[in-house]
Amino acid sequence: MLFCSIALKKTIRYLLGACAAGAATLAFAAYPDKPITLIVTYPPGGTVDVVGRLIAPELGKKLGQTVVIENKGGAGGMIGEGFVSRSTADGYTLMLDASNFAQNPALRSKMSFDVQKDFEPVSLLLKVPNVLVVNPKSQIKSVADLIKLGKDRQHPTYFASAGPGSAQHLAGELFNLMAGTHLVHVPYKGGGPAMLDVMAGQVPLMFASLGSSWAHIKSAKLRAVAVGGTTRSSLMPTIPTIAESGLPGFSSYEWNAIFAPAGTPKPILNKVSAAITEVLKEPKVRTQLEGLGADVVASNPEQLRAFVTEEIAKWKKVAKEAHLQLD
Repeated sequence: MLFCSIALKKTIRYLLGACAAGAATLAFAAYPDKPITLIVTYPPGGTVDVVGRLIAPELGKKLGQTVVIENKGGAGGMIGEGFVSRSTADGYTLMLDASNFAQNPALRSKMSFDVQKDFEPVSLLLKVPNVLVVNPKSQIKSVADLIKLGKDRQHPTYFASAGPGSAQHLAGELFNLMAGTHLVHVPYKGGGPAMLDVMAGQVPLMFASLGSSWAHIKSAKLRAVAVGGTTRSSLMPTIPTIAESGLPGFSSYEWNAIFAPAGTPKPILNKVSAAITEVLKEPKVRTQLEGLGADVVASNPEQLRAFVTEEIAKWKKVAKEAHLQLD
């Protein structure tokens, strides 16, 4: 009788486990069965928002449900990030974020969440290189010219950025550390005003996103000296990279990626990631993104996890050596 009782209990446990697993499998297979909210961590009208509104309708078609954009901008993406970190991990809240996701932990000691513990990576969508741009009348014709000028402490060379801790600011600090220069940072309240002053000759240079500077480069209001990516841009293949111009290993991108709250089931993450990959293969979508200066990536979750880990380590080193802290 004892043997029968034990065997019966084991059988019941097995059946309950099998039922639970079966129910979970059915639930994942049914996902999504209602609209998905995509939190964009920057305000309407910016590049991140443009990317989100380009991808969301196509992602909705692939998944069979509407993907609704909700902008929660502010604090370098941290308002939206905080909201998503507290959201239910069921796959119905996703987040489109940018490179500040990996840069904020390097610059801020007081954050209400941990980017490596409170989020699940889904897909690295794209990377947009920062470009060393100057006023067309500038004497800076090459990276070598800038290095020479930047080492002259008696006659400082200034660079503009969208503000303290911005991707453009960090690109300049990375350049300083790798080249041994002393470029002086001039922060603005946004990339637009910074770029206008470079075009006006008020500040000689900027490490600007190719997406926002390309129109001005085409119209000759800015001159591109070198590209901050690891390879030359297809938009201007004659312009060398900073890495090939004397700073091997230099790499500075602004990027966009999709994340989910920590604990989101892996089958859901994989399903969304696979759907995003299909969206980014669409010629219409790819052409529009490449028109923004983007290198389309479409990674899987583990590739994005590795990328973010590398980015955090890189910018923590830059912040430490350049003595950068925002709080």
